[in-house]
Amino acid sequence: MICEPVTVETGDTKFSHRFGLRAGGRLKALPQSQAKECRDCVKAETMHLRMIDLNLFRVFDAIMLHRTVRKASQALSVTPSAVSHALSRLRRSIGDELFIPTDFGMQPTRRALDLASAVREGLEKLELALTGKESVLAEAPRTFRIGATDYVCMVILPSLVERLAKSAPNVDLRVFSSNRLDVVRQLERGRADLVIGSFNELPAGISRSRLLLEDEVIAVRTGHPLTRGRMTKERLVEFPQVVVEPPKENETDGYTDGHGAGRGVWIERALQEFHVGKIDLMGRMTVCVPNFAAMAPFLQMSDMVATLPRRLALWAAEHASLSLLDPPYPSVAVDIEMLWDQGTDEDQGLQWLMNELIESITA
Repeated sequence: MICEPVTVETGDTKFSHRFGLRAGGRLKALPQSQAKECRDCVKAETMHLRMIDLNLFRVFDAIMLHRTVRKASQALSVTPSAVSHALSRLRRSIGDELFIPTDFGMQPTRRALDLASAVREGLEKLELALTGKESVLAEAPRTFRIGATDYVCMVILPSLVERLAKSAPNVDLRVFSSNRLDVVRQLERGRADLVIGSFNELPAGISRSRLLLEDEVIAVRTGHPLTRGRMTKERLVEFPQVVVEPPKENETDGYTDGHGAGRGVWIERALQEFHVGKIDLMGRMTVCVPNFAAMAPFLQMSDMVATLPRRLALWAAEHASLSLLDPPYPSVAVDIEMLWDQGTDEDQGLQWLMNELIESITA
């Protein structure tokens, strides 16, 4: 908490009192001779910024982190109307909308994204200078926006949430589906902090790091005929398949988002193998479902089979009466990765979250 009179030309006593600032704490005007000399060597924009209440940048930072006025007000311990008023003042001072209300929350403009890291770094340095203490990232309130598939939500994120519940109770996660064509654009526009999934090609400016390597298994109900005897392709093809239908396929094994990013989808490897072998599977894909979570009921109630990511299948077998079989062909392996915009490389909070994610997987 900032507890020193650092407000420059403030007229908002509510914020001054809340942050321990004196409402009348203004810098004295420079003598005319010094002011003229300053005007000769400093740009007009810099002179203009000297008149902005520093507390407005705290509001800017809170909205950037949480993307809603309500959560920003809670983080700052002020009313939502006070945050809205402060944002209006900052918009007038900067000459930009900064945040646009959308269905996804307050989305930053290009100008806001350009300012974000510098504002965050400046506030952290100021707080360190005044308090002499490094901020503890795990204790800082923040909302992270993560794009994730249903596989990620079922297999990866629960362990992260469990970890954060103990170590960082002030951190919130807002997870949205990454089964969309503009997932990379969400990173570039600041609408997502992190995207987790399987990807092929990526455009410049997007960083990637592998979290784990996933392979596949065949899932069937307990007592299924395939659980008795040797598994072969010929036996497997005798039974109808339940498959996950991806949003939009391209000619290979994924789809592009029109922005240069190849998005990988989980391949039904058995079907691919059969197709290459010219085995007629017409009518064998009996059911197509939108996500992996919908598969278990179909498997339990019939003799259908499904090809699933191994970790997800293990999770499903713990919660449903399913048996897992190794496929009768070389299993395909898929990298599960996290993506982020290179412009956020200096975001210490995001780097901390990624480390927590890695630790939650390896723990």
